[in-house]
Amino acid sequence: MSYKVAVLMGGSSFERDFSLASGRHVLRTLEAAGHTVLPLDTGATLVETLRHEQPDVAFIALHGKHGEDGTVQSLLEFLSIPFVGSTSSVCRLTWDKSMLPTVVMTYRRTGGTAKAARWPRGICLSATALKDLGAAGALDLVSQRLPSDYPYAVLPSSGGSAMGISKVESADQLASALLEALSFNDEVIIEEWVDGVELAICILGEGENAEALPPIEISSQTGFFNTEARIDPEFVEYYIPVRNESLAADADPAVVNQARVQIAAAALEVHKAFGCRDLSRVDMIWDVAQQAPKVLEINVVPGMSEFSLLPAALEASGIGFGTILNQLLDKAVARGK
Repeated sequence: MSYKVAVLMGGSSFERDFSLASGRHVLRTLEAAGHTVLPLDTGATLVETLRHEQPDVAFIALHGKHGEDGTVQSLLEFLSIPFVGSTSSVCRLTWDKSMLPTVVMTYRRTGGTAKAARWPRGICLSATALKDLGAAGALDLVSQRLPSDYPYAVLPSSGGSAMGISKVESADQLASALLEALSFNDEVIIEEWVDGVELAICILGEGENAEALPPIEISSQTGFFNTEARIDPEFVEYYIPVRNESLAADADPAVVNQARVQIAAAALEVHKAFGCRDLSRVDMIWDVAQQAPKVLEINVVPGMSEFSLLPAALEASGIGFGTILNQLLDKAVARGK
């Protein structure tokens, strides 16, 4: 069935360019499938345009602030326009990376049984605590509060595309890394640096019907999958499926198979714990030494450009990008009814 689809993209966040690339790929795919597409670079006239155009459904390709923090979702809920993706309340939770342990542990206490996900131990501090309440004078305590010594990862508590993330090798680098992270958000996380294999697992569906697509191994020439590598595909290689030798030092088949099971289970547990629907992408590190998945974050509006991970995972599964978009639109419209 064809719909009038508002594709929301662009906006004013740090991830504007990534969003425009996703939006253009989505709108071309939807037009090829026979839908009437209304491309909207979100701004002050968004509500006026939506009320005038009255789309059947909205597709959110808006990355970063306003697109993933529940802002545009709550607006669409207010306007009674069905949309693809998680609810505004879910987005508000996923937007704050520091909420991951709390949400997953609450899920386990209330009936979730997978218990597959782990995560780096960390500290979350606000700009107010650091600048106005004196916490900047206590940074020497960081190594006492975390279970391992340097290096640490310092990152904004919200946002995507690896913006503002630093690998801090020693205490004298910590202050500048905090300032860098705080330029993107007013809360910052200092957490264990996990060495291992970077993975992205895309999830489709909701609840017990959710399914994990094949994990993608990310091998970046920039040391980790930072913003530079995400912008320029020359800096990164993807492997689907993940290479056996990346999961186990001796590539033992039994160990590799168990690793694959753990990785999928951890991603699904996080998706379900947050109550995500339709689609998400869980980013993690496979800790080869501990043979454990360390979840970094969950993204409710994963990248959808020609070079993004979700289309790559779909292609590896033999599923057309257009097929999935059609299915997601059908589900959203059905919810609206």
